Amino acid sequence: MNDREVAEYLLANPEFFADHAEMLATIRLANPHGKAAVSLQERQMEMLRDKNKHLERRLAELLRYGHENDSIASKFNRWTIRVIAERDPYALPRTIATGLRDIFDVPQAALRVWDVAEPYTQADFARHVGEEVRIFAGSLTTPYCGANTGFEAAQWLAPSGASGGDESAAGQAGPESAHATESIALLALRDPEGNEEAPTFGLLVMGSPDARRFHEGMATDFLTQIGALASAALSRLLPR
Repeated sequence: MNDREVAEYLLANPEFFADHAEMLATIRLANPHGKAAVSLQERQMEMLRDKNKHLERRLAELLRYGHENDSIASKFNRWTIRVIAERDPYALPRTIATGLRDIFDVPQAALRVWDVAEPYTQADFARHVGEEVRIFAGSLTTPYCGANTGFEAAQWLAPSGASGGDESAAGQAGPESAHATESIALLALRDPEGNEEAPTFGLLVMGSPDARRFHEGMATDFLTQIGALASAALSRLLPR
């Protein structure tokens, strides 16, 4: 009888050791942590301890994720309140972008809106946006997160002049904007009543000099919610 047959027999006859309990004390197994042999019960206890340690680490990890999600949810709630409370349509884009910087500690944030209603056509946030950017925004069904590979929209984040910020863009970066934008998040703004294929009317950009801040593998659930709420708020700038 080979090893496989022995294992199959014991699996098929789980009562074997119940009927031959005296054997448990005589079976000796190699100790994975040393040369001395240990009993079957000791080996089982060691395996249970290792399993418990793994479960404890997993539980600690889940608790950490839970705390992080609670923190993000609290920040999202504060940002939402700030956006909803903004009554001036002209100030709304800047409120959205500065709120992301202040509340979420995003180093750089800006946005542009196109095809706006006549009263807003001369506003800073409605400055000309190239066709390439519009096409790219229209292709986004989920937020883009990753390295800044020279996106045209990333230029909205760059400071200009001695003031340390480009006042032509809605919501500019703080002091950290003097550093290069290494990672970026791009959120398409589209009709909140539509679906992911609805026409876009703007683009929200967030950037960071930290290449790991926005990366390809990061979860985008909250970014999607940010894009949806920003779209709903900014829809008042569109022709009715």
